[in-house]
Amino acid sequence: MTTQDTTTPDTTTERAAAERTTADNTSIVTAAFAALTETGDADAVARVLTDDFVHHRPDRTSRTRTEWLAAVRGSLEHIAGMEVTVLHLLADGDHVLLHSRRRLPAGPEITVVDIMRFEDGRIAEAWELIEPTAEAQAHLTWWS
Repeated sequence: MTTQDTTTPDTTTERAAAERTTADNTSIVTAAFAALTETGDADAVARVLTDDFVHHRPDRTSRTRTEWLAAVRGSLEHIAGMEVTVLHLLADGDHVLLHSRRRLPAGPEITVVDIMRFEDGRIAEAWELIEPTAEAQAHLTWWS
């Protein structure tokens, strides 16, 4: 019995392009996040954001790239020396998820999930969830 390859050149090409896009998006997030957390280079992040970038958090949403960058730049002196451990970096098409643990020299450890949506090779929208790691167990009471 012989089998026939049913993969069409278009499907193969599309799959390869999607894989390249996913890899490119992952590289963009990795480089920008490293520049920001290691050296405080907010401009490295600014370069990869769309002009109409929106950032969502449970407590507030930044509706413009300028607004979000101002908040980030304002926090840089407070996060100097932050230790970051990337636990997961996952990507699928135009979305990248970064799961990390972060600790300030004199502060509690937090667990953070950042989900970024890409548009034309730049981050167009992001969602950020932050939880103090020590409080995680207390937040599970609603499961009971």
